[in-house]
Amino acid sequence: MMGSFMYITILFLGMTSAVYSCPPSDRAALLAFRAALNEPHLGIFNSWKGYDCCHGWYGVSCDPLTHRVADINLRGESEDPLFEKAHRTGYMTGTISPAICKLERLSSLTIADWKGITGTIPSCITSLPLLRVIDLVGNKLTGPIPSQIGRLSRLTVLNVAENNLSGYIPRSLTNLSSLMHLDIRNNNIYGTLPTNFGKLRMLSRALLSRNRLSGRIPDSISYIYRLSDLDLSLNRFSGSIPPSLGNMHVLATLNLDGNNISGTIPPRLINSRINILNLSKNSIEGYIPDSFDERSYFMVMDLSYNKLKGRIPKSISSATFIGHLDISHNHLCGQIPAGSPFDHLEASSFTYNDCLCGKPLKPCH
Repeated sequence: MMGSFMYITILFLGMTSAVYSCPPSDRAALLAFRAALNEPHLGIFNSWKGYDCCHGWYGVSCDPLTHRVADINLRGESEDPLFEKAHRTGYMTGTISPAICKLERLSSLTIADWKGITGTIPSCITSLPLLRVIDLVGNKLTGPIPSQIGRLSRLTVLNVAENNLSGYIPRSLTNLSSLMHLDIRNNNIYGTLPTNFGKLRMLSRALLSRNRLSGRIPDSISYIYRLSDLDLSLNRFSGSIPPSLGNMHVLATLNLDGNNISGTIPPRLINSRINILNLSKNSIEGYIPDSFDERSYFMVMDLSYNKLKGRIPKSISSATFIGHLDISHNHLCGQIPAGSPFDHLEASSFTYNDCLCGKPLKPCH
């Protein structure tokens, strides 16, 4: 009798642990994913053993109710004791296996800053309906952003910066109605921004610098009322700056430097909510707008290396604050105004113009 009781107890415990562990299909998918990667220094995959991938597997988390794998969080730069003990950041080679797409309940996928992971982003990840975060920054991934990325209706973060990605920005991207953070910096992505980019109404950061993007800056960006940080620098954008960018209520940082932008500076940018404005290294013409007032508050205003002409506007003294100003390498002329903000600026802010004079440059005659 006692033996049969023990047998039933062991059977019950076995069934209980089976209920609370991850399903074999998720475990098999993780092991196939792991097999395509090589991490020689830290041993982060040493914990990926046993039948329960929900407990004790480094970087893997499961949904407490369904016990399906919900999060993969593998960062090559971490404050985890594993990294501190090894006194190094991570380095991993290999590829991201399409086996990852068999984790049907995956909510976040972070495989970041491993420096050596190559291959493409598996296009099948666009079939994972619960995916909210894709963070693949800092690898050596190639190929395009999957064309059907717009199917991920819950996606809030898409970070594929600092890779070797190429191809166009998928037109379906503008269907990501929940997207808040878009970072594709430092890749080889080319082509134009979709004209309906403004459909991304939840976007707060759009970081697209250091690519090969071209064409005009879409006017529809001004429809993104939550956007606070727009970085289109070091691309090949042309045409003029949409004046409507100055009407945006929370846009604080606008980096357009290092493009082929022409036309004039929209006066509305000068008394907007923008406090970091970098328009340097373009082909912008005309005058610096004489529309500064108490709403003008700039931690940084960089207008250097353009084709600006005329005088420094007198209204600039009406600005509440200008921390760093650079108007060098233009065709400006006339006397540099006295007082704030000019009394704390160095000569390098004004050099290489046609005929600027006065402190901190040579006196006017």
